[in-house]
Amino acid sequence: MFPLLLLCTFTSLVLAASRVSPPSVCLIVNKSGSGHRTVQSAVEALSKDSTSAQCIFIYQGTYYEQVYVPVLKSALTVYGYTRDTSSYTANEVTITQSLSQDNVANNDLTATLRAHTPNLRVYNINLVNTRGKGSQALALSAQADRQAYYAVQFHGYQDTILANKGMQLYARCLIVGATDFIFGQTAAAWFEKADIRVLAASTGYITANGRDSDVNPSFYVISNSNIAAASGNVVPAGAYYLGRPWRNYSRVVFQTTSMSDVVNSAGWRTWNTDDPRTDRVYYGEYKNTGTGSKGTRASFAKMLNSPVAVESILGTNYKDWVDGGYFP
Repeated sequence: MFPLLLLCTFTSLVLAASRVSPPSVCLIVNKSGSGHRTVQSAVEALSKDSTSAQCIFIYQGTYYEQVYVPVLKSALTVYGYTRDTSSYTANEVTITQSLSQDNVANNDLTATLRAHTPNLRVYNINLVNTRGKGSQALALSAQADRQAYYAVQFHGYQDTILANKGMQLYARCLIVGATDFIFGQTAAAWFEKADIRVLAASTGYITANGRDSDVNPSFYVISNSNIAAASGNVVPAGAYYLGRPWRNYSRVVFQTTSMSDVVNSAGWRTWNTDDPRTDRVYYGEYKNTGTGSKGTRASFAKMLNSPVAVESILGTNYKDWVDGGYFP
């Protein structure tokens, strides 16, 4: 492996075997040493006026808090301590809490990470909402353009990731949930080499895209990924659907993705029996594999003749802001 380039910029990083010490320019979060004791404290210490790139390095540990990142004028990178930057499996930083819409007024306010600033990169952190079944409870609320998440774990039950605004990338991540757990309204989001893990449930939905018009740019593409039951969870065959339409222009494609038998043979489902919302959806699949990719799909979905190009989702200049060490 190549050494990590310790630059707090949005130039491409090279995958490294470990990231166990901070770049010299980073603010430090450390539960048991020097630096900020909470992630939110470090965020609040960032400059709100500087246009120079900023970064935060979080030492290993579990941080019991909600983190809100407001709009900054600079790019921001957040690193989690890890001995293997290439994979989420070695992550040693967890941020967790349990807010849900039983406690607060809207989805955004439930999120473990409320990410409202553009040009944000997050590496090797576990974002967890422990609320469980019964209410919307987010791990991430992604509310700005050019956000990218690399080797991050997202754990929730209902509404795990709110991919809501701007262009977004999720590369080499773990995404766990049961109900509408990748959802949002206007984001164009690309999920690359994602491990999508579903929890024990009689019926579940992976995506709930809320595109509401022809001019809404929202589009979710799940590419080169895989879908299976989460570890320790017994999931009946056919219990899960690839998506259902939160709004009737919903747009989602799964391509070159492995699907275990947890995926229903119909693939896709209406919003509700008496409120289908399928009249203008765009639900597609391209060269998926596995037991869950087989069967007679819903009449409002289609098999595609070619894959969706990443440039159509992340922009023709996506390499300017995407870390080439992780994608493509």
